Amino acid sequence: MASKQLREYTRDEVAKHNKADDLWIIIDGKVYDVTRFKGMHPGGSSVFLDEEIPGQDATEAFYALHRHEVLQRPQYARLQIGTVTGEESVVVARVAGALSKVPYAEPTWLTGGYHSSYYQESHRQLQKAMREFVDDVVYPDAQLREEDGKRPSPEVIEKMADLNIHAMRMGPGKHLKGKTLMNGVVTPEGFDYFHELVVSQEIGRLGARGYGDGLNAGVVIGLPPVLNFANAELRKRVSEEVLSGRKFISLAISEAFAGSDVQGLKTTAKKSEDGKYWIINGTKKWITNGTFSDYFTVGCKTEDGFTCILVERGEGVETKPIKTSYSSAAGTAYITFENVKVPVENTLGPEGGGIFVILSNFNHERWVMCCSSARAQRTIVEECLKWTAQRKAFGKPLNSQAVIRAKLANMIARVESVQTWLENITYQMNNMSYKEQASKLAGPIGLLKMYSTRCAQDTARDAVQIFGGRGITKTGMGRFIEHYYRTITFDSLLGGAEDVLGDLGVRQAIAKMPKNARL
Repeated sequence: MASKQLREYTRDEVAKHNKADDLWIIIDGKVYDVTRFKGMHPGGSSVFLDEEIPGQDATEAFYALHRHEVLQRPQYARLQIGTVTGEESVVVARVAGALSKVPYAEPTWLTGGYHSSYYQESHRQLQKAMREFVDDVVYPDAQLREEDGKRPSPEVIEKMADLNIHAMRMGPGKHLKGKTLMNGVVTPEGFDYFHELVVSQEIGRLGARGYGDGLNAGVVIGLPPVLNFANAELRKRVSEEVLSGRKFISLAISEAFAGSDVQGLKTTAKKSEDGKYWIINGTKKWITNGTFSDYFTVGCKTEDGFTCILVERGEGVETKPIKTSYSSAAGTAYITFENVKVPVENTLGPEGGGIFVILSNFNHERWVMCCSSARAQRTIVEECLKWTAQRKAFGKPLNSQAVIRAKLANMIARVESVQTWLENITYQMNNMSYKEQASKLAGPIGLLKMYSTRCAQDTARDAVQIFGGRGITKTGMGRFIEHYYRTITFDSLLGGAEDVLGDLGVRQAIAKMPKNARL
């Protein structure tokens, strides 16, 4: 189909079309004929009949009410009939893969003129490739699935697997050996925690919280116990299926009666008479990806204490969706195990050693959440900086008001401090053995997790105040703000509640207090 020919018009020519039955307007240097459209406008035709709109430049009025993406939708783009002679568009459309030029919209290492000793060329190449992939492939699906609540499209999962993104989300390790990462922009041997941070933060830009968790997030928390503690045959089979995107896995620990207190779990696993099988009975609650998972890393109470067992979906396993504040795209589930028969070979780690199996992954899980939290906060800062520059109140931009600038200052300070602390801990992870990380970083990561999610909640609250009524509206200008405010409490609970993690950090500090320390 041939594209429509666009003419050039002078502003005087446009001004002549100022009647209800012949109505043109100018938006950002483009001329639109809205004569027939005005009656279909969601806000009513009266919006177009204001004395300052017909035949005039309606750019300011438009951007006070609508996001730029509205003009890019086919039903509205076809209303354009031309451009204004000698003028060019000023507003820059979202370009897939591009860095934002809005101050503080990107971490400093991606901002022109700033420097960092943490990131090398491979990190920059990975970031560029991930940004393009997320914008082109993941973002469109995220917006649709967040709305309809369906699980992420299989095509997206498959494309991520083709680039080994699922594997990269597990961090550096033997599981990367022999794989081509993101078409070769980084080698398996060169992949470090800063590369993983890049992957997590690019995914964290989606602005679709439920979808983000549904995007195979279960692999980040459910697969490590298999990689680190399963027997060789089980590890090989399950990791290949999960990292290829053919099957899904969940971490099933939390129960209705036990959250942070994993010792209080009631799900039981008892040996069959011949000792060849575990017989599992009990329930699990709030399990991410549970509704569509094929495998479950399950915490059970056994004769020797707490034991982790890999359970495959089958007879006796039933999952039901749980309605939460965010999209059902996350697959949040209530799981029942009724006389589920599992081979003892599926035991992860030693019998009775489940606490060590689970705790060994907590640091990485919480660190990943901090990566995502920092990036999501930055997206909200960008939204607020844009809005306060284009929204006018009392005849001036919103950012001319000191109270608004004070809120922006606090939001910026929070996100920059979270990112800086995060990068420091990531550097330590790169230079410590796994054993050193376990002994030295559990407390700091717990405190960072607490700090980042508290910062996020403060930023969400300030953003709603800045956007006003739009900040609690699911569509339009404030839709990302409303979504962020509605879903931000997930981050404050997942991986450990804020108070629990803060207490963990302080208890570890107290344990390391020198005996001779005095004021």
